[in-house]
Amino acid sequence: MHVQTHARRAGAALAAALTWAVLLTGCTSHGFDEMLGKPPGPRDLIRVSPDDGSRAVGAGRRLRVRVSDGRLESVTVVRSQDAQDSPVRGHLSADGRVWQPDDDRLSLAARYTVDAVAHDGRGRRSARHAAFTTFVPGHRFIGYVTPENRSVVGTGMIVSLQFNRRIEDRAAVERAIRVTARPAVQIRPHWFGGDRLDFRPRAYWRPGTRVTVALRLRDVEGAPGVYGLQYKTFSFTVGRSQVSLVDAAAHTMQVRRDGKLIATLPITAGAPRTTTYNGRMVVMEMLEVTRMNGETVGFGGEYDVPDVPHALRLTDSGTFVHGNYWAPNAPGHTNVSHGCVGLRDVKGGGPDTPAGWFFDRSLIGDVVEVVHSDDRTVAPDNGLGGWNMSWARWTAGSAVR
Repeated sequence: MHVQTHARRAGAALAAALTWAVLLTGCTSHGFDEMLGKPPGPRDLIRVSPDDGSRAVGAGRRLRVRVSDGRLESVTVVRSQDAQDSPVRGHLSADGRVWQPDDDRLSLAARYTVDAVAHDGRGRRSARHAAFTTFVPGHRFIGYVTPENRSVVGTGMIVSLQFNRRIEDRAAVERAIRVTARPAVQIRPHWFGGDRLDFRPRAYWRPGTRVTVALRLRDVEGAPGVYGLQYKTFSFTVGRSQVSLVDAAAHTMQVRRDGKLIATLPITAGAPRTTTYNGRMVVMEMLEVTRMNGETVGFGGEYDVPDVPHALRLTDSGTFVHGNYWAPNAPGHTNVSHGCVGLRDVKGGGPDTPAGWFFDRSLIGDVVEVVHSDDRTVAPDNGLGGWNMSWARWTAGSAVR
């Protein structure tokens, strides 16, 4: 009897205490803290998304720091990537309750640390530290860019990016590349298939133009599961104008500098069975001496010259302007080459020969145009042949509408 009465009294006392606690606190843990004079913990007041300790966070997730009550006092975010730490800039909402980065896309293969300080509606301060890591892609793509950084080029230069992987989301990649010029001129892109993107203006560059190429490809998803790696800016300068006109029928090349004729040189072009392409081509590469082997361009063993002097490449398929010492009587009289444009030269290359003179006065990016050859016009993607396309056709090759 004594035991039962004691139990009933204890149960009634506990029920009364719980009821009183519920009335005081409204059934919240904050209420218990307030009863004890404790401020809400930082995890309750300051919330960070993605969660502290998260791993393999995707680039599409959004970084946010929020407070449920009061205002954020300060937020510091640091991104650690490629063994370098860099601050992440951001801004507060008008009410001071939400912080978000200015660039709302997370970098991949990075670690983010967040330190935030806030005060609640009663002015009490809380701090929060959090960290998370982002997804590390298994596959990356890069673009190999022409021309080189800080180079001086001819007025026919085309900015060309050759990607190491096929691009499926061409619009996303195109938006991540910006080509600008000073003085300003309209520059438009054109895709050749899924792995090459070229940029050019409507007409040849104006001499003295400075062109800047900004690649913002890092973490851009170019194909499913394949992300860009580059985040860099480079520039080049356009030098004087030089355009050379090769007349395959007349066996001559007229060289014009800034619109003025400075030389007419005798040439030999492609023989009747191996004619030279017509059209506008751009100097892509300059070699003091090189080997030319017919097997590398589909001519079998018809020729193999180990020391071709003063060679300027015009196409990917092997068209050059180069010195010719093995057929000294051909330039100016007959076409004997396998598609190249030959200038008179001597074995070993001579500076005072027509080939040496032309080589010394040329730049990568100079234009060489061939006319009156019994061949088709060079394909726009064979070298930097995009000048053979109309502006309407060129601009139609953009992936961004």
